[in-house]
Amino acid sequence: MINAKAFSKWTLAGITAATLVACGGSEQSSSTETTAAAPAKQETIEWKMVTTWPKNFPGLGTGAENLANNITEMSGGRLKVKVYAAGELVPPLEVFDAVSRGTAQMGHGAAYYWKGKAPAAQFFTAVPFGMTAQEINSWIYHGGGMKLWEEVYEPFNLKPLTAGNTGVQMGGWFNKEINSLDDFSGLKMRIPGLGGEVLEKLGGSPINLPGGEIFTALQTGTIDATEWVGPYNDLAFGLYKAAKYYYYPGWHEPGSEMELLVNKTAFEALPKDLQAIVRSASRQATQDMLDEFTALNNDALQTLVNEHNVDLRPFPEDVLKALKVASQETLEGVAASDEMSKKVYESFKTFLGKVSQWHDVSERAYINARDAE
Repeated sequence: MINAKAFSKWTLAGITAATLVACGGSEQSSSTETTAAAPAKQETIEWKMVTTWPKNFPGLGTGAENLANNITEMSGGRLKVKVYAAGELVPPLEVFDAVSRGTAQMGHGAAYYWKGKAPAAQFFTAVPFGMTAQEINSWIYHGGGMKLWEEVYEPFNLKPLTAGNTGVQMGGWFNKEINSLDDFSGLKMRIPGLGGEVLEKLGGSPINLPGGEIFTALQTGTIDATEWVGPYNDLAFGLYKAAKYYYYPGWHEPGSEMELLVNKTAFEALPKDLQAIVRSASRQATQDMLDEFTALNNDALQTLVNEHNVDLRPFPEDVLKALKVASQETLEGVAASDEMSKKVYESFKTFLGKVSQWHDVSERAYINARDAE
């Protein structure tokens, strides 16, 4: 049995200790002493991101800057990313090699620029008459596309992530009218990726130029036409000053995915939480860019037409039908010439068939009903 005197002594000691702790003091005891450990100082990792875009270019260049800032902020400054615009550290079309060899840990661009490295890469930016932004993101993240993309880049020590999407683009700027398929013959046009291969099939000359060189090339006649992105970006480049006709729709790029290239060795050396932050920030960047283009394209288009007197025209229906046939033939040819391209194309085509069936009774059916008079 505990006597009252002992109980009173222990209770008083407990109350005194609790009171000291509550008031910010500490209990001093000959038998026990507890000291809080100081938090360990965390390492700061500094990364470089090289891009294919001009510095602070609206949508694309600012998208890379926003992505880098988000990674830095989300990591509490543990992973700091500094952006280098096209030409500041490496030329715009050398981003792939720079990240592969570790000159920079990250690169922001578009996968179709690297078709000379891996022909299958271009399927992860845009496919003529292929998937929209919503569809291609679904394929990449929930239809097996990401696994294939990683397989394509594995030999180059690169990890791909999505980092933006422009939505459906415009057909391009032309200094001659397009009235028939014959008008593409002999046409010198800045158009990368699979769209360029379609143009070549039709007798044209596709030219792969970085964004910063397009205006001068068009103005001086080095090229006869160019596709870039859409009204928001095209207005910023002033392309209306160098070409007369503005055609739509962007049959060649119905949902152009931007990519974040990450040096695989550098990525795998990151702590797991920082890896998760990079992945999460890239997904956020993908949606944010699409939202930005969707919100701003129409205002920019109205400015081009109403203030700068741009001649806005649709491609003739028979031209679009012929382009679709030529695109299908081109895709089959690319798939037949390269085993990895065949593997990616089969996955892409199968997923597009499934999602198209769903959109027949969802997106397409709804939009038709909404816009019916």
